[in-house]
Amino acid sequence: MADWKINYYNEAVFEKIETLPKKLLGKYGAITNRMIEHGPILGMPYVKAMKKGLYEIRLKSEEGIARVFFCIAVNSTIIILHSFIKKTQETPKKELDLAIYRMKEVKNHEL
Repeated sequence: MADWKINYYNEAVFEKIETLPKKLLGKYGAITNRMIEHGPILGMPYVKAMKKGLYEIRLKSEEGIARVFFCIAVNSTIIILHSFIKKTQETPKKELDLAIYRMKEVKNHEL
């Protein structure tokens, strides 16, 4: 099976992930490397299916909790859509809505 590749919705999404606290960024790197090798649907505790093709990478360390939303595009491509530091038990609606909006944009433009 061909390795997966990771693309970012835009440069700002990539740059925001780069600013995650060090240990969360390290976990992000470890999980995304595993996704490239084995495919994006790793299951819990690493990846959770959200809705309608949207998934979240779940990051947790003593520095806090972060979520990174992604979708799957054609040609074994994972599109990183949005990330945020989680401060409440439930995912804030505005964070989820932004990821869903971006996912729809990606899906409408892929052939």
